[in-house]
Amino acid sequence: MSEKVVYTAICADFLHAGHINIINQSKRMGKLIVGLMTDEAIASYKRVSVNKYEDRLKVVQALEGVWKIIPQDTLDYTNNLRKYKPDIVTNGDDWRTGVQRKTRRKVIDVVSEWGGIVIDIPYTKGISSTILIEDYRKSGVPPEQRRSMLRRLLDVKPVVRTLEAHNGLSALVAENTKIRKEGEIREFDMLWESSLTDSSSKGKPDIELVDFTSRVQTINEILEVTTKPIVVDGDTGGQIDHFTYMVKTLERLGVSAVIIEDKVFPKRNSLLDNAEQTQETIPRFCEKIVAGRDARITEDFMIIARIESLIAGKDVEDAIKRAKAYINAGADGIMIHSKDKNPDSILEFCKQYSKLENKVPLVAVPTTYNNITEKELQDAGVSIVIYANHLLRSSYKTMQDTAKIILENKRAKEAEKNCSSLKDLFSVVGN
Repeated sequence: MSEKVVYTAICADFLHAGHINIINQSKRMGKLIVGLMTDEAIASYKRVSVNKYEDRLKVVQALEGVWKIIPQDTLDYTNNLRKYKPDIVTNGDDWRTGVQRKTRRKVIDVVSEWGGIVIDIPYTKGISSTILIEDYRKSGVPPEQRRSMLRRLLDVKPVVRTLEAHNGLSALVAENTKIRKEGEIREFDMLWESSLTDSSSKGKPDIELVDFTSRVQTINEILEVTTKPIVVDGDTGGQIDHFTYMVKTLERLGVSAVIIEDKVFPKRNSLLDNAEQTQETIPRFCEKIVAGRDARITEDFMIIARIESLIAGKDVEDAIKRAKAYINAGADGIMIHSKDKNPDSILEFCKQYSKLENKVPLVAVPTTYNNITEKELQDAGVSIVIYANHLLRSSYKTMQDTAKIILENKRAKEAEKNCSSLKDLFSVVGN
């Protein structure tokens, strides 16, 4: 009688005693195939892995008793199971509950087609990959690792979901907020350090009035308490010599990308009513992109060109013309901006952009056209969606309401409904 084939799927991001226990027990049952989850598979239901697939593969290859290692491209086991038809599928019994419960049920149904069975191995108490990874991240992420995260996310995520942060506390909200819905863990993949929210939080207008040294201080506050990649709003980038300095500084800090807009310095905020918006000439803006690329040390750091044609009252054709030029100049991404309340012009740009032979990742900021979904933007070809100012705007509204309630009642009791508890606040900031 031939030896049974056993299949187990693991991430092996941080290999620990629980993984070894599953592998040791599994290999005693027969010839063990390890389905190693790809970066794309992991990113489909939780935060992208700390270690790349190639590095995790080397670790699993060093383990004794593994007959084969194959990539598992999705959380769904079906394709691999039907290809190899294992007699036994093993996993820690913790998959009976939580996000993987439906996966387990489907595995049982699939392997029953050829008489296979599922064996749940008792979970190793007191140890968890999630806890290990969170502890690792709490100790801080090196600039080199954080800087490269955006390119990794673009490789494995259909859309990189991004939320603004304007100080350390808002950054903790963007870093830690997550929900479970429809079989996945939803969270923000990246942080956006916006000139609008940075300026507004300091009580100043968004006209490139807050100098870069002050912006760097805010960026450092965010970097100090978070681990996710961050992209910085670089306004116009200033003069070319100023922009090269900006690139060097942000790259050194561990920022993943800077987005600069093709307007003449000093700019006015794009969403202001009746504000005159003057675009930079294409040759001059291309010169700035080239200078920024020459100033950076690594390919990990991205320079993204923000096109303001629709803001300045021009048409999609002008925006496409600029996109072509900026990509040829070396832009690593294109952001298309609009203050219309419907997404028609954005979607038309995306349609025309998709026809270009030479493309880079596309960024959208659905602030005014906020009825559109991430899935609709993804289907249109957008790779990064930025929620650009929502934390600051919501906090300002609540602060106004709270101040009025205190004045109306001449005490603070009625305002408590707007406030988090001190206990919650202390837990967030590590008291």
